[in-house]
Amino acid sequence: MTLWLSAGIIFTLLAIALILFKWGNLQCVGVTPVKTFTFIAILFTSGLDVGLIMFPLTEFAGYADIKASPEYAFANPLAIEFGFWGFLIWGFYFLTCFYFCVIEPKVKFFEIPWVKLVNNVIIIGTCAFTAYLLLTNLPWYLPEVGDGSSIIPTFYLLVFAAICFAVYSSTSLKYVRFLSISTTWLFIALIAYMWGAAFVFGDSAMSSFANKFALLGDYFTHINEFVLPLNDYHEFYLFWWFAWSIMIGQFTSRFVGGLKTYQVLAAMLVFPSIPIAIWFSVLYHYHEAGISTAGIKNFAMVFVGIVFVINSLDSLIRLYTDNLNLTVKRLGLRNYMLFNIIALSLLTLLFKLEFLQIQWVGALVIGVFFSCAAYIGYGKLKTVRQIDSSPKDNKIDYSKIETAS
Repeated sequence: MTLWLSAGIIFTLLAIALILFKWGNLQCVGVTPVKTFTFIAILFTSGLDVGLIMFPLTEFAGYADIKASPEYAFANPLAIEFGFWGFLIWGFYFLTCFYFCVIEPKVKFFEIPWVKLVNNVIIIGTCAFTAYLLLTNLPWYLPEVGDGSSIIPTFYLLVFAAICFAVYSSTSLKYVRFLSISTTWLFIALIAYMWGAAFVFGDSAMSSFANKFALLGDYFTHINEFVLPLNDYHEFYLFWWFAWSIMIGQFTSRFVGGLKTYQVLAAMLVFPSIPIAIWFSVLYHYHEAGISTAGIKNFAMVFVGIVFVINSLDSLIRLYTDNLNLTVKRLGLRNYMLFNIIALSLLTLLFKLEFLQIQWVGALVIGVFFSCAAYIGYGKLKTVRQIDSSPKDNKIDYSKIETAS
């Protein structure tokens, strides 16, 4: 699996370099273009899930224990955490976003029946894994509700409610846009609240935070260390990013609003990484200073985490239902709601029973990458070489989102 993953990463980086070389100044326009801020908000909230909120505080100590994990010794725990979530790995999303915006309309690889089937299996499986992550992390963040370790009926109910809300939100792109922008501002508000709460503990909090933020320089100094898997846990993360990459690229490609290719790459690498860096720095201050997050802080983090789950799920549900023509128009609202709620609930339980693994989904995505490249090389190379623009039917009209169903 490690060799397969490494091959996928190297292929991805080489493909990005080729795209920049050939189409770096090409203007990218999606089917339903939106303004840049909205595009970034959709990308950020769709491309991340509850792990961003809930994982760091549970992981810093492990990254600091270099006796148990000497492979982390080259950088500090904050830089390691950021390396698992920020900057370079957002290039996965850029590759697929550009492909679906510019190349797929000409190649139509994902319209091949077996590819369409595999693609939707990937999307549905990753949706369920997102809900599963929320379920398994709730005991740690809400020990007041249970015993701090067991998953109780209340937690199942919270996840079920999130699935229901996400399914309803997926019924219209207008809801998706509104939820994406709202979630972005909500996350910023959570950062501000957690940051402000930390200042109560002393006058040196601001300088302490600045010192923590500066630790992120370790990531950029040792960025090469994060390219290939450091260990099994990093491998899990990288497979996770691959699992998301096709569907996030497919979904966000429709919203690109006229940015040039190099600007899309810059936007994807830089803009999501800024709030991630600030958030992780705030949490690392809590970790290092031993500041408790019990009570209202934990509830606030869980609330934002649930909203992230809803935001991720609604975009992915919208994607696979469109792909499979299981739309509200075809099924009716009631049948649409019932089908998706039941399917995602059952699949979430399969992850809970460890019947499914996200690594399998990521490995399958890498196989799709290679298959697509082989398909282009065998029969579509001339077509791809002649691409010099986004599809002609895609016009920069920001009002389209208002009338999209």
